[in-house]
Amino acid sequence: MSANNKLDLKAVTDGSLSAQTISGITPIEGSDLYTQISSDGKRVVRYSFKTGKQTDVLFDIDDTQGEKLNRFDGYILSPDGKRMLIRTEKKAVYRRSHTAVYYIYTVASKKLERLSDGGPQQVPTWSPDGLQVAFVRDNNIFLVKLLYDNAESQVTTDGKANEVINGIPDWVNEEEFSFNNALAFNADGTMLCWIRYDETMVKSYSLQLFKGMEPELNENATYPGLYTYKYPKAGEANSVPTVWSYDIKSRQTRRLNIPMAVDGYIPRLKPTADAEKMLVYTMNRHQDVLNIYTVNPRSTVAQLLVKEKVDKYVKEEVIGGISVYKNTIILPSDRDGHMRLYLYDMTGQLQRTIGEGNTEITRVYGYDEQTGDVFYQASVLNAHDRQIMVTRKNGKTERLTQQEGWNNAIFSADLKYFINTWSDSHTPYVFTLRDAKGRLLATLLDNAALKEKLTQYNLPTPEMFSFTTTDGVKLDGWMVKPTNFDASKKYPVILFQYSGPGSQQVVNAWNIGSMGQGALFDRYLAQEGFIVACVDGRGTGGRGAEFEKCTYLKLGQLESKDQVAAARYLASLPYVDGGQIGIWGWSYGGFNTLMSMSTGDNVFKAGVAVAPPTSFRFYDTVYTERYMQTPNENADGYDDNPITRASKLNGALLLCQGLADDNVHPQNTFEYTEALVQADKDFKEIVYTNRNHGIWGGNTRTHLLRQITRFFKAELTPAAQH
Repeated sequence: MSANNKLDLKAVTDGSLSAQTISGITPIEGSDLYTQISSDGKRVVRYSFKTGKQTDVLFDIDDTQGEKLNRFDGYILSPDGKRMLIRTEKKAVYRRSHTAVYYIYTVASKKLERLSDGGPQQVPTWSPDGLQVAFVRDNNIFLVKLLYDNAESQVTTDGKANEVINGIPDWVNEEEFSFNNALAFNADGTMLCWIRYDETMVKSYSLQLFKGMEPELNENATYPGLYTYKYPKAGEANSVPTVWSYDIKSRQTRRLNIPMAVDGYIPRLKPTADAEKMLVYTMNRHQDVLNIYTVNPRSTVAQLLVKEKVDKYVKEEVIGGISVYKNTIILPSDRDGHMRLYLYDMTGQLQRTIGEGNTEITRVYGYDEQTGDVFYQASVLNAHDRQIMVTRKNGKTERLTQQEGWNNAIFSADLKYFINTWSDSHTPYVFTLRDAKGRLLATLLDNAALKEKLTQYNLPTPEMFSFTTTDGVKLDGWMVKPTNFDASKKYPVILFQYSGPGSQQVVNAWNIGSMGQGALFDRYLAQEGFIVACVDGRGTGGRGAEFEKCTYLKLGQLESKDQVAAARYLASLPYVDGGQIGIWGWSYGGFNTLMSMSTGDNVFKAGVAVAPPTSFRFYDTVYTERYMQTPNENADGYDDNPITRASKLNGALLLCQGLADDNVHPQNTFEYTEALVQADKDFKEIVYTNRNHGIWGGNTRTHLLRQITRFFKAELTPAAQH
């Protein structure tokens, strides 16, 4: 193959140019070992963090006693490492939830047995001693005791579809607080605790499902079916969460006494090292106060441990980033304008703070309570870069990774080693093994074959740039210039953006680009004669609370202004045809595409909006109200949207929508198209039967990207035709 092979769209979507990754790595408690699924998907193998070499095989699908399996798709190791739950027949429910059929596997005897005969399970959870498993089925909690011949008992009986859920979050809590498991054992395994969601008062949304193809839903062959579920839209009633405990010995169920506002949230429930203390997080509806309580599962009494109150809203990453250790809780917070770490003891006393200057701490990897070392990820070089850091007890901070780009880590349970994943915008993922000082021990995977494959295409790579808007705001972006770029020509531009609160598209990482994969789709468009650019405007992440939260109560207003400013900056470049600029985006990026084309500035000749929210009155409570409060409190903020701006739409428009989108409902597109019709605006629209927010399955993704490409080719004149 020569270096001038043309990239075709199929190669962008079929995975043939995707980077290899190492997934399913589980550090084993109290050791320097980890497990992962073998590359052929047939075994669970144990490795040494020290050498990166295999030490033994824990599970082999072809070597089991009792039950036999043809395939498995995941596993959950017991805390003592003696058993595992083998996952089969995984079926997605929503973004983070799934049902599956689980098997209990005992490593020493190779015995494989079904966890339950009563039907598929959700969120199976080990007790700390590895002798009990709790799980959810049909909104109720069940308990299996391994020492009693896997005897199964039912813990709750009030679970009912679209009414009461035990142990797993409802749609909006799962989607916007990023978790799928709301049950936990206490430290000695004598009590089981869970969050119960009463969603009786939540209004329903129905999606129409057709027979379709890939897969065929034959039950809808003649008449379409309806999928109806509870979805609280902004300002409407949420489910009511309560926390419960079950005493496994006495079988007594108690409601825990958690102080919280009547319309508040419980975004997490976690065990501590003390059997008498569970952690329960609560938030008010405005989401600017987060309380962490310790609760005794027997006496039901709660005590406030930490109260986090910040300006505007507590970021979602705070909730997912809180780390609980034996004697310490680490809380990420932007209370002083940047994400820092605050270390509290178990009485709620602040012990120390980590982080300084403009650095954003973006992940916590581990805390050694013996030495006081805290390992974390931070943007120490710039907003688009991530490094692995350690801060010692004395406050001394060291950088453990030296290469610019995007570094992530998985640490061994004893914190003596880590697997480092590094990439930059030009280089696919490299997995290396390092000691706790960052020294290289071994390279596990380097994606050399993919790098070699990509050289055969002569594709341009992303270049970073910055400019200052007329509002005096410095914005950063990246640009991919066409293959065989000629600075004396003038090129059309496609501006891609997402623009949502706290998001980042301008990153020095391999997942850069509209479809990730080292900006592969964007480089494909560049090969077709376009300059593709991306600018992170106000409201995006990595640059501190002030920059990120300035869009509060007015989503879309500053973000669209900044995309207009980006288009004007690009138009000022000598090699850009300022009359041939397009914009596109997906989800929030679709919303901001429509806002940006409807500012009255008329800088965009064409745009594509995929699955766009068109009024935040149609979107869910948790996400929307975090940034907008409720429609009653902020009618003006809600009522500046693509629908109310429809008469100002300028430029050719293509709308794309999945008809089974449980996240951004088709209602958004339908109501917007009606507004366009009544405003006498022309547009094109493509709907995808039975597809959700990701618009994929069968040939769908290839088709979608081809429509986007063809639309821009038709509406923007490539340089060669000037």
